[in-house]
Formats: sequence, structure tokens, C-alpha cells
Amino acid sequence: MTLEQLLRAHVASDDREEADRIAMLRLATELEEPTSRDQARAHFTASAFVIDVECARVCLVEHAKLGRLLQPGGHVEPTDESLEAAALREAAEETSLELDFHPVAPRPFDLDIHQIPARPDEPAHFHLDVRYLLVGSGEPCAGAAWYAFGEAGDGSVARLSAKAAAYYR
Repeated sequence: MTLEQLLRAHVASDDREEADRIAMLRLATELEEPTSRDQARAHFTASAFVIDVECARVCLVEHAKLGRLLQPGGHVEPTDESLEAAALREAAEETSLELDFHPVAPRPFDLDIHQIPARPDEPAHFHLDVRYLLVGSGEPCAGAAWYAFGEAGDGSVARLSAKAAAYYR
């Protein structure tokens, strides 16, 4: 499935996500290499919202550059066969957990556009984040930890928690 097909097929859960989906669809066709971090103004990234099997905890990582607790994820590498593969690779690298895609959640699970602030080596730009819901088990590595739903993270994490919890009601 192409990036454009993936974005066209995704059903947004609210108006904000739909606005991001439409903008991402436009950028998927405008950007010369949409998944390359060499695209200065914006590029697609992949992340994973990792929950435990009971959907009671979420595994978050301490993002050193942003100073926030976030879901694992990052840039798409040239060797990644898909955004799904990139999200799974990033989550495995950043958490060291045993991971599987959630059995019934859509793929992708969520779409989000967020700005990355300028740093000395790169200008401010946007991450066009394609997010997947994963189920993890085990003990996370240093820099990652399990947190009870609602106890850590910011508004973005809270939104993802609410979406994930809907599969367990």
C-alpha cells in the first residue's frame, strides 16, 4: 500500500486528526521524498503507542532532546519496508520489549502533525507522525518505563490512551 493509499483509507477519530490527515495527504504528494529526514520543512515519521496486554499501562520513553515522556518512534530509515516496519523497529530499539501489533486496532492507529523546534544543526520543521498501536510485554530498557494510563505524558499521550482504551471497554 502506498503512503497516499494508507492516508486515504485512514478513518480519523476527530476533527483535529482529520485536518492532519488531509494535510498529510497533500504533503505526501508535494514532498519529493516524504519519508526522508532530508526534507527540511516536513517529513513522515513512525511511532508506536505501546500498551500492555491488559491495557492498564503504557510504555513511554524519555525524549532527551524534547524533555518529554513520549511514545517510542522516530525517523523512517531507508531500510524500513513500510511505516509499520519503521514503527515496530523504533519501538523495539527504544524499549527492548517483546512487541506485536494490536490484533484489532486499525493500521495506522492515529495520525498527528507536530512541530519540532529548531536546533543548532537543523531548522524547525514538522513531523508527520503515523502511529501504530502495539502490545508489549517484558521489562523496558533504560530510558523507557511502564506507566499507568493517565499518570504520565502530555495531551498527545492522553489522546492516544483514550483511543487505546476504547478497545477494552
